[in-house]
Amino acid sequence: MTTQTDSFDMTAAPIRIDAVRLRVRDIETVAGFYRDVMGLATLSQSADQVTLGAGETPLLHLDGDTALRPRDPRQAGLFHTAFLLPARGDLARWLTHAMEARVPLQGASDHLVSEAIYLADPEGNGIEVYVDRPPSRWHDSTGAIRMSTDPLDVQGLLKEAGGKSWAGFPEAGIIGHVHLQVGDTDKADAFYRDQLGFDIAATYPGASFYGSGGYHHQLAGNVWNSRRAGPRDAGAAGLAEVTLGVSPQARETITSRLGSDRFNDPWGTAFALS
Repeated sequence: MTTQTDSFDMTAAPIRIDAVRLRVRDIETVAGFYRDVMGLATLSQSADQVTLGAGETPLLHLDGDTALRPRDPRQAGLFHTAFLLPARGDLARWLTHAMEARVPLQGASDHLVSEAIYLADPEGNGIEVYVDRPPSRWHDSTGAIRMSTDPLDVQGLLKEAGGKSWAGFPEAGIIGHVHLQVGDTDKADAFYRDQLGFDIAATYPGASFYGSGGYHHQLAGNVWNSRRAGPRDAGAAGLAEVTLGVSPQARETITSRLGSDRFNDPWGTAFALS
């Protein structure tokens, strides 16, 4: 039987996702989407910058620039930002909200460790909305994390709404992981495992999932659209930066290896430590 304590404490992980920054061409439209569809609250706003979050916690920063080129889906960069909801009922209520609002959805999957819905914002930045299964159910008989991509039981999920309506992104919601497009998985492993200190928690053909503290993944990298991609186009819209929350020990290790608390991966995707 699952107990109330059978959940993952992300704050205890040596490395986690604190926030994501996107460069967008139409900041008003994109910010409106994250408010109306995702339920994020506006925490600060100016003509060319918007910060959105859950409660008082910033999760998403938008930098607007009409001169940006549209993102190229074949380049290295963002595959999706994954918003983790606290409970299955929250995911059910969000899905009901999205369906009633006729939000275009791109997929729905049961990953064994989690249940997930996929969509994109108005500029094509991928989004996952998901809920974790209890960590006691993540592992196979050998203790390895077991992931898959199976059909989601949508009708079973919707029953979890409990007659309640979506009331905005919960204060306990976070960005659980960021999935990246990379040009080569071996090179990605050498950076995210050997330089940043992640474990390779699981692999798919063409993808690695990087976990910290026993989580199934705070970061992932795949080549499904971006195999052999080179350095990113600095003048294009899309992912600007991922902010990693780190423990003091992880910070010391990363900065000693990379020489700074701000750095890029091999394809120019920017990271900052908080």
